[in-house]
Amino acid sequence: MQSEKEKMLGGALYDPAAPEIVADQAATKRWLVRYNGALAASPDERRALLAERLAHVGRGAVIRPPFHCDYGFNISLGDGAFLNFNCVVLDVCAVTIGARAQIGPAVQIMAADHPRDAATRRAGLEFGRPIAIGADAWIGAGAIILPGVTIGDGAVIGAGSVVTRNVPEGATAMGNPARVRG
Repeated sequence: MQSEKEKMLGGALYDPAAPEIVADQAATKRWLVRYNGALAASPDERRALLAERLAHVGRGAVIRPPFHCDYGFNISLGDGAFLNFNCVVLDVCAVTIGARAQIGPAVQIMAADHPRDAATRRAGLEFGRPIAIGADAWIGAGAIILPGVTIGDGAVIGAGSVVTRNVPEGATAMGNPARVRG
């Protein structure tokens, strides 16, 4: 039988109030206080802090504080990936950000999802769908990336866009909902 955490990581319905999950969130909150409070840290010190919690931190990857996430251990950053101030990553399952991807300020990357059925939501169950952002992608300020979305290599997402569907490699998408522009 799978634990609630195993269900969460696998994208199945899970109980977010399970003790192991609550403990992981508490540990991440403690880590975020340290990370966001280390404003005078050198780039090497900041990278070391990221490596304590994230699944992978590529060479030269940067996250400017303040930064917010659910767990951290489901986030992978490629070499040179950059997240600007006030980014939020709800990483209940894998969130992969490719090499040299540029993420603007206040971007929200939301792998967490909720059942469409009201009775299942009332039961407190949730699930997640992985998000992948390709190499050299550029996500404009304030964009929202919804669960299950893949953004291809070199794609551009306009500021303030709400990305509900996959965006092909090299495409530019903008709006609410974001649509690929010719």
